[in-house]
Amino acid sequence: MSNHLESPAVWARNEFGFAKLKDRRRNERLVNIATRLAANPGGTLPQAFADWAELKGAYRFFDSPVVGYEEVVQPHLERTRRTCREPGEYLMLEDTSGLDFSGHRHTKGLGVIGDGNGRGFEVHSTLAVRVEGWTVEQRPEGRVVGLFAQQCRRPRPAPEGERRGERLQRRRKSSWWAEVFEQVGGPASQCRWIYIGDRESDCYEPIHTCQQLGIDFIIRGSQDRRLADEAGRLHEALVGAPVLGQSTVELRSRAGEPARTAIVELRAARVDLDGPWRPGGQQEPLRGVWVLEVKEVHAPEEIKEPLYWILLTSLPCTTLNQARQIVGRYTGRWWVEEYHKALKSGARVEDSQLERAGRLEPLIAVLAVVAVRLLSTKMLARSRPESFEAASSFGPEMLSLLEKKVGKPKGGWTNRNLIRSVAHVGGFIGRKGDGEPGWQTIWRGWQRLMWMCEGVNLIQE
Repeated sequence: MSNHLESPAVWARNEFGFAKLKDRRRNERLVNIATRLAANPGGTLPQAFADWAELKGAYRFFDSPVVGYEEVVQPHLERTRRTCREPGEYLMLEDTSGLDFSGHRHTKGLGVIGDGNGRGFEVHSTLAVRVEGWTVEQRPEGRVVGLFAQQCRRPRPAPEGERRGERLQRRRKSSWWAEVFEQVGGPASQCRWIYIGDRESDCYEPIHTCQQLGIDFIIRGSQDRRLADEAGRLHEALVGAPVLGQSTVELRSRAGEPARTAIVELRAARVDLDGPWRPGGQQEPLRGVWVLEVKEVHAPEEIKEPLYWILLTSLPCTTLNQARQIVGRYTGRWWVEEYHKALKSGARVEDSQLERAGRLEPLIAVLAVVAVRLLSTKMLARSRPESFEAASSFGPEMLSLLEKKVGKPKGGWTNRNLIRSVAHVGGFIGRKGDGEPGWQTIWRGWQRLMWMCEGVNLIQE
């Protein structure tokens, strides 16, 4: 079971206590740092450590050559992988996000991100979510298990004048996708893993890896692939495919467009995809892949680009209900998008002022696991709004302060009421049309609540 809602001290010991740092004192220091950052998720060490001696100890810890990104995050990855071998269905949601440190001019050793002018890191995350139920609209409801894999890299630009053969020989970003399964293998019996990736993962290797290891997949297509045995192209196969029916997709707001519900038409076909050429020869075809077209109908006139997805999947897609569940699982990608928001806006990872990339990486590893804790707490307010799990991690003192600040909500300290109350301290108004609070107001409220707790403790001392 997840331990994300335990007290910061217990949580930190469970997540980091077994790190392999070659010295028990380093482990104790790591647990102490994680405890402070979980209680004060603000990205900067001075904010988490009021005591100068402890702050210096934290700086020495991140300056140690023994302490690296992999060493810090590995215990959490191992715990997540053990949990994902328990019976059940797990969504393996993979995505990449850039951590921008361009404004930190004195920080050395950063990579090149974005359009080539940015400086920082690229974090490639595989977030595991356990499916615990389904809505009437066939959308999964789940619980965040943790990070199944994560890579933190400092990208370097491609060499100038590189030829195609040379490009194919070197390691590319496309090799990141589903790579972790080659290391850890496939799922256990009575266990289903479903790999879910966006358009960047539409390449041969992820599908081939999943087929070899018995892992299901849902990948959004980005190209009109060749079919095997000279049977034409992927888009041609969809033209005559049967329409299974209609469904709806909930779309979040984006630049210039409000959140809305899209009505979509679903059609599906089963195809064999031709294998590409790779160094060493032509690859074998990908047999028995289902392709599901998700096409918006009756889109509002003001919408510039109606929703249109092509999903490649191993899951059978012969009925409307099966198609709706595939679409529902794919829309679960918002979990990993929310995770990266939690890392940036919740844990404030880009605020750190450490001046060497080698020091930043283990700090990012700690905050990456802190972000899982933040995400899990926020998601409880959505998946189990009327339950009371989140209150146990706050403790009576903090709940008392929160009650004096905003009043005790109707229904008590349920998961939803607790998160909304913390956000209210951070400036969330909570009007009828405001929706649920975002990471900015949650983080500001949490930070102010921590300051109030610290003030009370100082007065009592």
